[in-house]
Amino acid sequence: MPASPVLRRRLLRAFVALAVLGGVGAYLLVHLNTGGGPAPRCEVRGKGDGEPYELDPEQAANAATISAVASSRRLPERAVTIALATAMQESGLRNIEHGDRDSLGLFQQRPSQGWGSEEQILDPVYSSGKFYEHLAENPGYSRLPLTEAAQRVQRSGFPQAYAKHEPAAALLSAALTGRAGGAFTCTTAKGDPRAGDLALLRRELKREFGAGVLPDAGAGGPGGGAGGASRGEDGQVLVLPVAGDTAGGNTDATGRGWELAHWAVAQAPRLRVAQVSFAGREWRAGESADGWRAVEGANAEAGAASVRIVTEP
Repeated sequence: MPASPVLRRRLLRAFVALAVLGGVGAYLLVHLNTGGGPAPRCEVRGKGDGEPYELDPEQAANAATISAVASSRRLPERAVTIALATAMQESGLRNIEHGDRDSLGLFQQRPSQGWGSEEQILDPVYSSGKFYEHLAENPGYSRLPLTEAAQRVQRSGFPQAYAKHEPAAALLSAALTGRAGGAFTCTTAKGDPRAGDLALLRRELKREFGAGVLPDAGAGGPGGGAGGASRGEDGQVLVLPVAGDTAGGNTDATGRGWELAHWAVAQAPRLRVAQVSFAGREWRAGESADGWRAVEGANAEAGAASVRIVTEP
């Protein structure tokens, strides 16, 4: 027997009320998790008064990994720009678990086409390395139009689609490779009680940049401990010397420092980074809306000789 008009109206009102309550609950959850402020975001600025390019924390962390893997292979900034534009088009810089047919990950690589297993492709470090491996098989790729260089790796049905991402990718790669110092920053969510893990931070640095990024295990770095690590009152401290660094792709000490500093900020939510200092400037998670600030005293003493990373206590 069909429901009466009165019953139907009552059911409709009940459904609307539940939907409203669900929306309010979702809003309160987000509001509490972010301390009532705006959603966390990252941005990179170029020279002049142009609009910044914005990313969310997931996109920023993936972009920083793509750049770091290029550094570990001593590849030029142009390679990073090509890789970032490709990932922007293929996945929106997200490590997605679906796509056309069996395509996966940042670059939508396919297990059936020999890119690796599903598990491997969903590892951003592995997938970035495979992209660069195929890119490097094309001599002179850095002089090619970005669309052509990307297409030689991807074999896309729409190669011209990569072109629209080139300006943003170039802006982002300039910051993540360290050429544009202090141009990349992030704001973070408040109220996350998780402590940092220095061992995890060191492991991820080594995995993305290569073993040469860390100080010698037996050497006391400026942070005071073995391998540049120590425990301070506000958290664990890792100091990465950069003066004269030639272990990565960036042989300029200042550029290398900003490369590492920007990476640490991009990975801050995942690795629970509380503070990053370099060249007399610092970023603090608790005051992340201020971006990079000039500092004096102990945190500025190392100057451009090292990057200081402090984890959440």
